[in-house]
Amino acid sequence: MPNPEKTEPANRYPRDFRGHGSNPPDARWPGGAKIAVSIVLNYEEGGENNILHGDAQSEAFLSDIAGAAPWPGMRHWNMESIYDYGARAGFWRLHRLFTGMDIPVTIYGVTSALARNPEQVAAMKSAGWEIASHGLKWVDHRDMAPEEEARQIAESFRLHEEVVGEPPQGWYTGRCSMNTVRLTAETRKLAWISDTYDDDLPYWREYGDHDQLVIPYTLEANDMRFATAPGYITGEQFYQYLKDSFDTLYAEGGAGAAKMFSIGLHCRLIGRPGKIAGLKRFLDYAKSHNDVWFPRRIDIAEHWKMTHPHKRFERPSQMTRERFVERFGSIFEHSPWIADQAFDLELGAAHDSAAGLHNALARIFRSATPDQRLGVLKAHPDLAGKLAAAKRLTAESTSEQASAALDALTDDERATFQRLNEAYVAKHGFPFIIAVRDNTKASILQAFQTRIDNDTPTEFATACKQVERIAELRLKDQLP
Repeated sequence: MPNPEKTEPANRYPRDFRGHGSNPPDARWPGGAKIAVSIVLNYEEGGENNILHGDAQSEAFLSDIAGAAPWPGMRHWNMESIYDYGARAGFWRLHRLFTGMDIPVTIYGVTSALARNPEQVAAMKSAGWEIASHGLKWVDHRDMAPEEEARQIAESFRLHEEVVGEPPQGWYTGRCSMNTVRLTAETRKLAWISDTYDDDLPYWREYGDHDQLVIPYTLEANDMRFATAPGYITGEQFYQYLKDSFDTLYAEGGAGAAKMFSIGLHCRLIGRPGKIAGLKRFLDYAKSHNDVWFPRRIDIAEHWKMTHPHKRFERPSQMTRERFVERFGSIFEHSPWIADQAFDLELGAAHDSAAGLHNALARIFRSATPDQRLGVLKAHPDLAGKLAAAKRLTAESTSEQASAALDALTDDERATFQRLNEAYVAKHGFPFIIAVRDNTKASILQAFQTRIDNDTPTEFATACKQVERIAELRLKDQLP
């Protein structure tokens, strides 16, 4: 019986290893595209760490300075000039490339950087590019108090609308904290957020009654690898990696499993002549293929919202104990104690599926004593027995037996089953158990006649496996 002292989930694992599961949805990109290539240009120049910006030290991240380290309390001329290159030269080289090839991009714009670069903002808007938020400042959020991070997010929204003329519809912090995704989602202002790297397709996350779309980003198909080790040295290396990624995803799309391909860029990195050559080579290659979609991330978000709207369901890992046992206490026949004990396991998103929850319940069954497992076996009804005739089976057992037409036997067939039931129980001490939905009336009879001659330990093990299979099939009726 459920433990009345433990009603709420306690041992819950927050990470999601399941995602879309083994059968991801068909993206159904517009025009039947086999791949969606999302180009992201990070605009950080003027928003990086700098004592001019009120920071305690100079920037040390993502530049061509080998082994760069922060300079506490000092400006760093070389670092600043590299960032300046991104604004003065790199951005415009990239702007000419993308507008010349008619490829729209999404800008991850650090709000304070956008405020310091009005000409570039005007060019982004003129090109029809999406300008998403990259946070208020290009600084590390990992140690930032949630209250301060929430304040900066709010200020970024305010300043972004002031500078750009409209609020951002997308968000990517990058140097984020464990709170960033939740805090940005809780604003309820964003069509998408991208502070994850965990999938090749968009997906939904639930925050209270709010459904937030997540469009995962990339750190590997990203020019930041020019500034990190191991990384790219030449534009050709970058091209080859992008090409290999594209070819793999394009082939998957051709096989009916279209994906999204994110490419991350930075003005001060890919905007250099030797590096951009590799990017241009890739874009020429990608455009030489049919059925390729080059969307902004807002375009992906709008498509996904329309094509794959979020569907909520009752998640086992979020249930109270009472509801969990009520819902799943009959999965193992008349044995709610299995569900009650499974509730105390480390459950998470991976257990909100039929396969995941089956594993949790089966763990309790497998670790039970032989007498406890025997009790579960004895709780199962005879096939086509007296309880079935009296209509006293559980709803699950009634449906299962009907699936093999065991509810419509001839008198002779019923007599055969009754004879076999009695002989089997007399020999082994528990009913004959088989996953009826995996079988036909004929195969059930054959298994009956074969297994009745097994020794009891063998039959006990076989029956336990069949109990687990029955539970699995029952869960598949209830969960994804």
